[in-house]
Amino acid sequence: MERIVTLQDMQDKTDEWIRTYGVRYFSELTNLALLVEEVGELARVMARKFGEQSFKEGETENLSEEMADILFVMTCLANQTGVNLTEAMNETFLKKTRRDGERHLNNNKLK
Repeated sequence: MERIVTLQDMQDKTDEWIRTYGVRYFSELTNLALLVEEVGELARVMARKFGEQSFKEGETENLSEEMADILFVMTCLANQTGVNLTEAMNETFLKKTRRDGERHLNNNKLK
């Protein structure tokens, strides 16, 4: 499989995969439910790796797989709803820089 290098590449590759192998996108509400499910799977792994829970027999420490599953479903939702993730992320970085540009640097709790 070819490498994805930009968010737009990720959106294009996801759309290509859906149209080739997935037949069509699931509904937006179904994909939202799938996103919540994938976040729950990541939470389970995090609780076992970094929290007090232990892995069950046969479970694996698959953080990257769970994070990639979340990105895949998020990309499906972006494609379905017309969100350009590159533009959205650029706006988010601008917003966070304006809002938090000094706040975290001056937070003694983070030092």
